[in-house]
Amino acid sequence: MWKLLLLPILVYAAILVLMFALQTRLVFPAGLAAQQGPVPPGTRALSLETPDGETLRGVHIAGAMGSSDPLLLVFPGNAWNAADAAALVHDILPDHDVVAFHYRGYAPSGGKASGAALKADALRVHEAVVRRFPGRPIIACGFSVGTGVAASLAGKRDLAGLVLVTPFDSLARVAGGHYRWLPVRWLFRHAINAAGALEGRAVPTAIVAAGGDTLIPAERTDALRRRVPKLVFDTTIEDAGHNDIYAHPRFRRAMAEAVAAVVPRAVKTPTPRP
Repeated sequence: MWKLLLLPILVYAAILVLMFALQTRLVFPAGLAAQQGPVPPGTRALSLETPDGETLRGVHIAGAMGSSDPLLLVFPGNAWNAADAAALVHDILPDHDVVAFHYRGYAPSGGKASGAALKADALRVHEAVVRRFPGRPIIACGFSVGTGVAASLAGKRDLAGLVLVTPFDSLARVAGGHYRWLPVRWLFRHAINAAGALEGRAVPTAIVAAGGDTLIPAERTDALRRRVPKLVFDTTIEDAGHNDIYAHPRFRRAMAEAVAAVVPRAVKTPTPRP
């Protein structure tokens, strides 16, 4: 009888060990982030050496506006190639310079992805961008998991604005909602607390959410909304999902309106392409 009682405990323990071992691949599926399309002509390759000897690779897509206008620093989703994300943002907002780096562990960048590494690398990327474009206002644009990375950057550096697409308050809480039968609080190793990072930071922030998002449920986005100190733009595309929002006909205008809302008033409002 005791063996029958012990069996489910052992099975549950084995599941815990497996989930703990596989969580990095689940949270950061770098193998799915292969580049899907070409980058615009004139795109420049960027590289950044980290203190631990890794190399981060990125792209810079030049815009059409003057050198004093805001630069868009893009942080993509966890299964999205950074060059593809930068190309999409440039296509929507061609007047602005766009910079994006492949996350650590995402080819062609080196290293291994983790929540702590992505947050630390965001600071290094920001410092490199400031050196390369001195005096330029910087707007961080985060998508999905990148919203947490962008928010963590905004918590430690002065930004002109923050645009968050399908954002969350806490990555651990998102994971906990999907795996309610697991002690995620004790197992999760990739904490990214977007809401906590923004506390006391009056950076103009825009949110673009997907009404049909099942990966980042509405309660997690609502929890972030309540804690953003300076929310200047907030829209939900009701019939969009987490992954198909970018192809939704309303997304392009929502993205352009979000950037326009956080941009300093002296800057020309970006005009989205049809």
